Amino acid sequence: MKARSLLMGLAMAAAAVFSLSGVAAAAEPTGGVQPNIVGGGNATQVYSFMVSQQSSSGSHQCGGSLISSTWVVTAAHCGTPYQVRVGTTNRTSGGTVARVAQRIAHPSADLALLRLSTAVSQAPVTIAASSGAVGTATRIIGWGQTCPTRGGCGAPINLQELNTSIVADSRCLGINGASEICTNNPNGNSGACYGDSGGPQVKQVNGVWQLVGATSRAGNNSSTCATGPSIYVDVPYFRSWIRTNSGV
Repeated sequence: MKARSLLMGLAMAAAAVFSLSGVAAAAEPTGGVQPNIVGGGNATQVYSFMVSQQSSSGSHQCGGSLISSTWVVTAAHCGTPYQVRVGTTNRTSGGTVARVAQRIAHPSADLALLRLSTAVSQAPVTIAASSGAVGTATRIIGWGQTCPTRGGCGAPINLQELNTSIVADSRCLGINGASEICTNNPNGNSGACYGDSGGPQVKQVNGVWQLVGATSRAGNNSSTCATGPSIYVDVPYFRSWIRTNSGV
């Protein structure tokens, strides 16, 4: 994200910003649904790489992206789930369920890797060569509440999607422009919310979805979702760290 960076000097640890779950970005969720999509619609296709992080009872907690048969990329503040469900548009059925064997968190970024206890057969997503410049069209995907006020509604059963785009870093408060993406809230009222954390931001390259971001937090420090752009971890920026720790 260096080409877009306006705030490269900001340190994430010192920034007074909050995850979309309403807690500090480094903290683990305390229960219930954490960040989802407001203003989106039912998924128009099956995303084989889409991950629902779940409790032992199957409750959705966070999203994630399958990057190999045994590794998932997500947000560090999501903590360690009991299991994941991969490759379905219904968070309660379909796809493949696998236990989580290991979690590796980045030492400073809101990024983590989950190693699955067993390999899954779903096709993983390729990490893009770069996230893209301002104006790049992207799509965000996730489960969770679809109303902007925390606790105002439950998580949808069906996976949601929303087309959006990358905007200037100056529109997101507390962003690290070198390693994070500022993502638009279309019409001023659509975007990630409680239930989406860790989930994918993707772009199409030659007609194929590639991973550019992992949902992190609100870009305006508001607890009301979609009132401003959202901040996503720039996954391609951390390609070397991901490869070192997962071999992917």
